[in-house]
Order: sequence, then structure tokens, then C-alpha cells
Amino acid sequence: MEEGTIVHVEYDLYNAESGDLIETTREDVAKEHDMHQEGRNYTPLVCVVGAGNLISGFEDSLLEAEADKDISLEIAPADAYGEKDPDQIETISIDKLLRHVRDPKSLYIGGPVTVEGRQGTLSYLAAGRARIDYNHPMAGRSLKYDYKIVKVIEGKEEKVAALLEANTGQEGFEVSFDGDDISIVVPQTMLFDPNAAMQKFRLVTVLRDSVEAGKVSFVEVHEPRVAVDEEEEKSCDNPTCEDPSCDTPECEDGDNSEEE
Repeated sequence: MEEGTIVHVEYDLYNAESGDLIETTREDVAKEHDMHQEGRNYTPLVCVVGAGNLISGFEDSLLEAEADKDISLEIAPADAYGEKDPDQIETISIDKLLRHVRDPKSLYIGGPVTVEGRQGTLSYLAAGRARIDYNHPMAGRSLKYDYKIVKVIEGKEEKVAALLEANTGQEGFEVSFDGDDISIVVPQTMLFDPNAAMQKFRLVTVLRDSVEAGKVSFVEVHEPRVAVDEEEEKSCDNPTCEDPSCDTPECEDGDNSEEE
């Protein structure tokens, strides 16, 4: 693949030493390994080849890969998340740890903790001491990728749509062009995202790095609320019922029993 090509990649990521599945984009593989997540939409990874957003070993392989070809690749720690750095492992008192934890019951070995703004993994907790590992959780591991490039994105409009969805997790963008200028109508769900402003800033950078983009405009459409007529809204025949949505026989029965 040429650098800058936008592709869809299906992959399974394993711990090369234990054979345990770490992550997959394929639902059948997740079910096979008892890692299926209900509600998750299993879709291929969208990435820009050579953009530097993936670990170097995977990036280098994508540059040599061909579409629709199954590839199995083992990556050493140096080309993945690096070797474990002993200087990134700290032992502190439990008292200090507890000052940074809202719920002590949430602590467990292997769980995430944040101390003085640094996020790490709790690796030891006993005898009044706690050990925090600030290395990446997969540092020191050899990894194995089984992957296939299932689609190469062609055409400017499709590239923009793919980049928008991949970088926000949102669908429903409406994209139009005026020369190199791009106008993007954002989906309604994004209007309520507190991180939307930062996402837009990042998207401008991504689009300009990946396609020929001039002015990038984001359009927010706020639909008017539809007023419901009070008489239409009230469907219950019981004149004493205060619930306008209630039209059940129980309502009438209950009211009649009071009259009796």
C-alpha cells in the first residue's frame, strides 16, 4: 500500500507468547474466544497507511501489504509498545495511594489507577505498600496480528466520510464540496457530546493531512421542537384522569369504582 492510502482492515491481535486474544474487529472471532461484547458494532479498522497512528511493526507491514490477502505477523516488543522500563515502576505507601482513590473497594491487581495525574496499573498491594506500573499495559509483550485489508477507499467524498466516522465513532455526517472546501453537517448525536469542539479541531487536522482540503466548515442543524396539541395529546376518555397518555380500561374502572 502506498503511504497515505486509506484502508479498512480486519484484524485479530494476540499475545504471541500465550496465544490469548487481546482485540479483534471480527465478531465471530470474539465469540469463539468468549470475548464477545454485547452492543458493540464489530467493524473493520479505518486507518491511513503510514500516518504513524499505529505501532511501528504494524505500520511497516501495511506498507508492504496487498488488499484481500490474509497476513500473519509477529511483532517484537521494540516494534510494538516497547520493553518495560523499570524507571516507570513506582512503589508508594498505601496511604498515598488511598489519597488518590475515591473508592478503595475499586482497587484490584491489574486494575487502572491514577496518581498525581499519571495513569498506571496496580501490580502489587500488600504490607502497607503499593506498586504502580506506568508502562503501557502491553509493554514487553510480543504481539501477533492476523489481518486483511478488506477495502481500499477511493474517491474524495468516501475518504472524508470514512475519516469522520473513524475519528469520532459517529455516523450520519452529510458532506458536500465546493472545490477543495468541505462543508460537514454533523449528526444530531454529536451536538450533545461535550468533547465535540476538540473533535472538530482534530478532524480539521486529519482531513488536511489526508485529503486536499481547503476551508473546512462544520454545520450544526438544530431541529425545532414539535408542539403537540393538548386535545390530540389527551387520549383518555376519563375526564378525571390527569395522565394525558392514559387510555386504558383500568383507568375507567378505577374512576368508576370511586363514584360507586
